[in-house]
Amino acid sequence: MTIGVIGGGAWGTALAQVAAESNDVLLWAREPEVAGAINSAHENIVFLPGVPLSPAIRATGTLDDLSECEMLLVVAPAQHLRAVLSEAPRADVPLLLCAKGIEAGTRLLMSEVAAQVQPRAPIAVLSGPTFAHEVAARLPTAVTLACEDEALGRSLAEKIARPFFRPYLSTDVIGAEIGGAVKNVLAIACGIVEGRGLGQNARAALISRGFAEMTRFGLAKGARAETLAGLSGLGDLVLTCSSTSSRNFSLGVGIGQGRAASELLADRKSVAEGAFTAPVLQEAAREIGVEMPVVDAVCTLLAGRAGVNEVIGALLSRPIRAEG
Repeated sequence: MTIGVIGGGAWGTALAQVAAESNDVLLWAREPEVAGAINSAHENIVFLPGVPLSPAIRATGTLDDLSECEMLLVVAPAQHLRAVLSEAPRADVPLLLCAKGIEAGTRLLMSEVAAQVQPRAPIAVLSGPTFAHEVAARLPTAVTLACEDEALGRSLAEKIARPFFRPYLSTDVIGAEIGGAVKNVLAIACGIVEGRGLGQNARAALISRGFAEMTRFGLAKGARAETLAGLSGLGDLVLTCSSTSSRNFSLGVGIGQGRAASELLADRKSVAEGAFTAPVLQEAAREIGVEMPVVDAVCTLLAGRAGVNEVIGALLSRPIRAEG
């Protein structure tokens, strides 16, 4: 079969490499230099340099070329998902959504956006603790594949499962998506702790309290607790809150060191999704009455409304309360 991949960044390229072990893969990239290098040199020299790619991967800059694919991995950044899927051919093949975020303006999850734009397509979500360069290097990785249709979920998992890439099945699409979106914001917070030199105790506390916020918000939105405690929630949170390989963590490190968020974001070739998700998540939480002080603090720093020391002081001076 031919699997299509929409998105030629590091993650899309790594997933194409996984799929190409037993399938032909057609990867759509917006950047002509990315598509050209993949076809001529079997390498994504822009976003995943130094990784030889399977010759089973072909690249294109035309979305219509994906019309004959039997399954699409959609890896376009969250805030561009609607536009990209609107340009893509109308299809009834499964869409496996691999971006993590909440759409600005509508506050919709990626599955909700996809359902609006491609109403005939069955939808599933892939999420979990995944650094693209490790997946491309065939290092052991486990992910959540969430689909309300259990049979379809199992079928999709079988198409991408590899000895080094293990999908675990779930029917909790909302939980898988919320974990992936919220952890990006919390990773920025943990990066700030690292950049400010506040120590390992502070980071562990922040991961714990951030997970409490993720759980409160997720349960209020209809997610299941066990999903949030699994690979797509806690697992992804632990990974991205502890490594400079995380774009969101690295953004936070820069803020913690005193650089302006606007300067750091302008300097980036790849997208730190948490910076765009944070204000949308804050709005969504306030709308349903869920308290998320760590997310609020990240939003304040991203907007430049206060300095790091002031924001940390405000968090630490919050009233004593029961844990939970």
